[in-house]
Amino acid sequence: MPITSLMQSSVRRLVSLYAKQSVSRVPGLLGLRCIAAPYSSAPNSEEHAKRNYANNVSEYNTVLGSLIAQRRPYLLRDVYDDMMLDGVQPIRDTFHSLIVGAMKGSRLQDSFYFRDEMRALGLVLDVPLYNFLMSTCGKCKNSNAAVQLLEEMKRSGVKPTGQTYICLLNACAAAGRVDRVYAIVRDMTAAGLGLNKFCYAGLIAAYKNKTPVTEETTNKIVELVKQSKGWSSVEASGDIAENVMMGVSEEELYNIPTSEYVHRRGFLNRQLTVYHVALHACVELRSVETMETLLDMLKQDNYSPDVFIVIQTMRCYLHCGYLERGVKVFEDYFSAGRPPMIELYVALVEGAMVGHTPRGMEIAQETLMKMSARGFFLNAKMGNDLLLAAAGEKTGGYTTANYIWDLMQSRRINVTLPAVEAYYKGLKEREIPADDPRLLLVARTLDNLRLKFGAGRSA
Repeated sequence: MPITSLMQSSVRRLVSLYAKQSVSRVPGLLGLRCIAAPYSSAPNSEEHAKRNYANNVSEYNTVLGSLIAQRRPYLLRDVYDDMMLDGVQPIRDTFHSLIVGAMKGSRLQDSFYFRDEMRALGLVLDVPLYNFLMSTCGKCKNSNAAVQLLEEMKRSGVKPTGQTYICLLNACAAAGRVDRVYAIVRDMTAAGLGLNKFCYAGLIAAYKNKTPVTEETTNKIVELVKQSKGWSSVEASGDIAENVMMGVSEEELYNIPTSEYVHRRGFLNRQLTVYHVALHACVELRSVETMETLLDMLKQDNYSPDVFIVIQTMRCYLHCGYLERGVKVFEDYFSAGRPPMIELYVALVEGAMVGHTPRGMEIAQETLMKMSARGFFLNAKMGNDLLLAAAGEKTGGYTTANYIWDLMQSRRINVTLPAVEAYYKGLKEREIPADDPRLLLVARTLDNLRLKFGAGRSA
């Protein structure tokens, strides 16, 4: 079989596998066919039908929706290529799914590719699609491309909405372009559009991302939080129907740090978006003083910290080296009888490991034990992030990294190449016998991952 045909067949096999995995969850995938026979050098139509996973635009759209739900945006372009090879004509809904999927995966090049393909088929981009494209620019910190999209909208006769300007504002904020952010605010004001909480969130993010960081940075953040209390209802906050249908919250569209928690019951008070962004900025700026000022303001406004704010408070103390104060925030939360959440444990472990101090590593391991005792288990992302962080410990017994590795092995959690590489390097730096079972297992895992991703073998 020619190399190109072999590669195409491999992609079909991979996408078919993921489509099959989601049959029980996504209506419509029951009709999709997965590969069931070996490939021959000259496949006939019957064999093609056996390994094909979609036959029409409706089934292809279902596969796209399934891949987006499974967070596998890297397969979207392959599915689109299959549509073209099969002679299936994409429709507007197809491109909405493709561009939303590219946005969720922060795949800027793919999003612009789908935009160009849409144009080539004679389809006109609408306002929501431009908003999704701008949001992708923000995720990738490419404010120039976002500004060009606005100019393109105007040339094409597509009228920007208030949501479009907020997408643009937050895209420029992600790049720290305070000047552009204020220019957008002036344009919105001139057009009679009010500034809502997401505008103030963008202004705060712009100052946080602006370099160099000065004393004005934290002062401006506090000032903007105060100003936001009178935010306008001219363009009141609310998810529009298009975004709801595509599974995109306003927080995700504007790249607000709370986006992954929006649908978690009891996690967020969405009225506190400006506080969320400001306190998240305090962690990155490592400003305990600013954080405590904001918490006082929150109390004066008669609001209690939600789970996200508790986590940011903990992280700020821990990242600034105030380990015991971070632990106290954690303990106070549970003493108040509030519901346990795994993110609290993970935040304490992650923050305690900053700097890899002996006391910090001790806190991290104790917290992991408490977490396991309460029946909480790490998912793949949490586990790999913590293993990567723990593997950076240069002194000590490496017990925290070993404990995280054992937790992941007991749950058969897939380990990523960067995490295994860092963990293996840390083991090799210690006096461990060459035939140690742990070392042999980690080395074998590393070899398998390197061969899989073409990175060679371990030393």
